[in-house]
Amino acid sequence: MSNNDANTASLMARVPGPVQPGPGRFSPLGFIAGIRPTELLAVVPFILFAVLFLIAPTFYVVVSAFLDRAGNFTLANIAGLFSEQIRASFWISIRVSATSAILGAILGLLIALAILRGRLPSWIRSTVMTFSGVASNFAGIPLAFAFLATVGRLGLITVLLKFLGLDIYRGGFNLLSFWGLTLTYLYFQIPLMILIIAPAIDGLKKEWSEAASTLGASTWQFWRYVGLPVLWPNLLGTLSLLFANAFGAVATAYALTGMSINMVTIQLYAQIRGDALGDPGLGAALALGMIVITAFANVIYLVVRARAERWLK
Repeated sequence: MSNNDANTASLMARVPGPVQPGPGRFSPLGFIAGIRPTELLAVVPFILFAVLFLIAPTFYVVVSAFLDRAGNFTLANIAGLFSEQIRASFWISIRVSATSAILGAILGLLIALAILRGRLPSWIRSTVMTFSGVASNFAGIPLAFAFLATVGRLGLITVLLKFLGLDIYRGGFNLLSFWGLTLTYLYFQIPLMILIIAPAIDGLKKEWSEAASTLGASTWQFWRYVGLPVLWPNLLGTLSLLFANAFGAVATAYALTGMSINMVTIQLYAQIRGDALGDPGLGAALALGMIVITAFANVIYLVVRARAERWLK
């Protein structure tokens, strides 16, 4: 064998053969075969829960939006969404959701920056994060009752301020109004913002601020040119999630305002509660419209969140 043949044989021996699926490589067949029966059994309850309470009801709502009372195909339910009352209900819901999302994002960001990047004691951070975890899930009738008992016409703070000579209701405040409902939504919007944005703020490396300070940048310049641009994808994604969270809230709005505010969630409840004036088909169409809007907001969150993951590594 010549030297060239020997070199060629040596190089061919070093060429890797077909790559076999290993523990760190993905293969569709290997992925299925690699699942242990006990592991698959562990996620079965979650799959059943998702199918029974999310996928199946959503499919039922979508189909019902295109059926009349006799079960025949119709577009009358979809056409009903363009009536003046329904369009107004969607608009007021979007306004309340957008306003509470923007204010909640701004206030939640400031609080998160204070407890995570400020010089506050560590116990304040743990206390705020614990409270945020509880308050972000505090909604519905208990939240409405809490605000009525606090800043309602006979609420504790209202009576106390009146005793001090300040009547907030004479000054124009009304809990059963657009700004009153927005204020109530902020109770769970701000804590939710703190919980979501906290990992992104923790992902800001200290080396960045130290390098900016070494180069002569002020704190404002660091946040303007480094901090906020890095956090911007997370802020935009969290803003869309806050909007979806407020847009789907129904119990708080109904318990607090009843039918005084024409929100789409209240309109939906009025159509499906089962009385003689209800229209299940229109209710399904309302639910379909809400699904489209909230899905759009959640898609924005997922896309922006995926692009922001690189800053957290």
